[in-house]
Amino acid sequence: MPNSDHQATKAEVQSTELNKLPVPGQEDTEFSAEEAAEAFQENQSSSSKSQDQ
Repeated sequence: MPNSDHQATKAEVQSTELNKLPVPGQEDTEFSAEEAAEAFQENQSSSSKSQDQ
């Protein structure tokens, strides 16, 4: 079946960057309050250890 009417094939459409499904979490910049609290506690504990020395 020749592509004589200049339409994109199914493979061409599926491989187009704008038509790809997003990968979950790939560009996830949000974080939960629990994650923020853990990071804050880890930062506080590491800075207090360095001050004790």
